[in-house]
Amino acid sequence: MLGEYRISGRRASEIAASVERGVGSGDLPPGHVLPPMRELAARLEVNPNTVAAAYRTLRERGVIETAGRRGSRVRDAPASTSRGSLRIEAPPGVRDLGEGNPDPELLPDLGPALAVAAAADAESRGLYGQPPVVPEFAAYARAALEADGVPAGPVAVTSGALDAVERVLAAHLRPGDTVAVEDPGWGSVLDLVPALGLRAVPVGVDDSGPLAADVERALRAGARALIVTCRAQNPTGASVDSRRARELRAVLARHPDVLLIEDDHGHAIVDLPLHPLAGATVHYAFIRSAAKAYGPDLRVATLTGDAVTVDRVEGRQRLGPGWVSGLLQRAVLHLWTSGAVDTRTVARSYGDRRDALIRALAERGVSARGRSGMNLWVPVSDETGAVARLLHAGWAAAPGARFRLDTPQAVRLTVSPLTAADIGPLADAVAAAAGPARPVSYG
Repeated sequence: MLGEYRISGRRASEIAASVERGVGSGDLPPGHVLPPMRELAARLEVNPNTVAAAYRTLRERGVIETAGRRGSRVRDAPASTSRGSLRIEAPPGVRDLGEGNPDPELLPDLGPALAVAAAADAESRGLYGQPPVVPEFAAYARAALEADGVPAGPVAVTSGALDAVERVLAAHLRPGDTVAVEDPGWGSVLDLVPALGLRAVPVGVDDSGPLAADVERALRAGARALIVTCRAQNPTGASVDSRRARELRAVLARHPDVLLIEDDHGHAIVDLPLHPLAGATVHYAFIRSAAKAYGPDLRVATLTGDAVTVDRVEGRQRLGPGWVSGLLQRAVLHLWTSGAVDTRTVARSYGDRRDALIRALAERGVSARGRSGMNLWVPVSDETGAVARLLHAGWAAAPGARFRLDTPQAVRLTVSPLTAADIGPLADAVAAAAGPARPVSYG
């Protein structure tokens, strides 16, 4: 089973290190099945619990994954290899549609908000012993959440949406547990899940969000958690509508012990109504980040959920960073209350560009998905070739491999840098790149 490579060691740490050396050298390639724990224990003349501890360590480090009766195997992609590394650097003269940034022209000036926050902070000076969540921030966030139908619950603040997702997963799951994730979905989540020693199971997505039948299958197969993007899903632009929300809530009602994590990625940049799933399970978390509407450098996300989940998150947070800067919380609060962002204007701006590109692509025989937000998902026959041809034509796109597990090849295009004059030339380039590569004659 192991070919010429022999795992060695007497202690769990030594056995784990031996496997990691084999993986690093390539002697234990991706997908390679490791021996059953009792078999390896007999071979090494150690207690099976020692091998179990070694395998547990390897799972937590993202080196191996366990698939029930199919045993443990070397991960196809080590957790240390970020999907973000698959990005295409845009050389001079090439328009970058791959980074996923918002349009800077639609972001508010942070100067006034930071000045107001600094003035409000003048008395406390941000000293130790302050509440981790600014009371005014919590009150405003709580009222906005309840207005959107999110159940009443405590409010915490994290350093962005991904920080919230990680803290909630760590609060409830153990290495080896399975998490149902959207496919295609946010690449950072697809990286995070295995990095925590968890196993991702893909759930299909259409314009209305996760497919209820896929979610049912994943939960029946033992998934302990489900991560859902409510609006402006990255990379497809999907948004959960009322009908899909009813279907998903019915599924979750049959699996009340599943941990539900909702990410409202489109908050303040889309004009579609929110149809939350929060409350359909015993333990849940609902997350809103300030990044897309107010600026990615504002590392502030609102987290609410059931009391146990929020308490666990805040308890662990106290043992690490302690809290998210009160200055930043007050700055975001001022941005909210001052109307610094006109949601309808922002949604219309992204929507006009998105819809224009979808129409232009359709006229050229290319289908694309993008119901909301700032991204389009364009299926292609050869992802690598399409990205290369687009780059040659002056456009940098994000490879679909950053966002998918089992779904077919595609590229993601972010519309935020586009003007009306860009739509036609870009559609021409995508149409030329989306199909199979043209044969080249050298005769």
